[in-house]
Amino acid sequence: MRLFSALMAAALLASAAHAIPGERVRLNACKLMVERAEASPAASPAPDSAELQKCRQMIKEWTLRDSRMSVDENGKPIK
Repeated sequence: MRLFSALMAAALLASAAHAIPGERVRLNACKLMVERAEASPAASPAPDSAELQKCRQMIKEWTLRDSRMSVDENGKPIK
C-alpha cells in the first residue's frame, strides 16, 4: 500500500513539474517583454514595473552565467 501511495505521489509530482515553464522558456519570455518595452513604450508595462525589472535582472544573470559556460544548452562545446 505504501509503495502504491509513493508511486502515485511521484506521478503527481512528475505531472506538476511539466506545468512550470523551464528556465530557458522564462528567459525567452523576458527577452521578448524587454524588447517590446523598448520598441513601443505606450503598449508595454511601465518602464520601472517590478515585472520588467525582474526580467532585466534575469537576463543579466543569464548573460553572466552563459559567459562562464563551456557548453551550450544542448551540451555541445562552444567554439
